[in-house]
Amino acid sequence: MRLGSVIGRVTLSQTIPQLKGARWLVVSPHNREHFQSGAEPLNTITEEPSLVVYDNLGGGVGDTIGFVEGREAASPFDPPIPIDAINAALVDETFYTPKEDA
Repeated sequence: MRLGSVIGRVTLSQTIPQLKGARWLVVSPHNREHFQSGAEPLNTITEEPSLVVYDNLGGGVGDTIGFVEGREAASPFDPPIPIDAINAALVDETFYTPKEDA
C-alpha cells in the first residue's frame, strides 16, 4: 500500500458496464521528502506522476488515502475487471520517525 493526496476527481463519459457510476480520484503519491518535511500541503504535485484511483470509500480533494495497485486492485471484483489502482484506506494522521544513522 502507498499513501497519496487526492488532488482532483475524474468523470468518465464512457466506461465498461461493471464500472458504471464508479468514483475516480486523481492522486499525487507521497514520497520520502513529503514525510521528511513534515508538511501536509494541499494540492501539491510531486516528481512522481499522479494517477487515477477507483474510490468506493468516499475520499475527497485534500484527503490522504492509502491505495493499492496492480492485481490486488482488481481482487475485490468478481470477475476481475481492468483496474490499476483502488482506494484501500482513508488516512486520518501520519507519523514519521526517521531512522537514526549509526
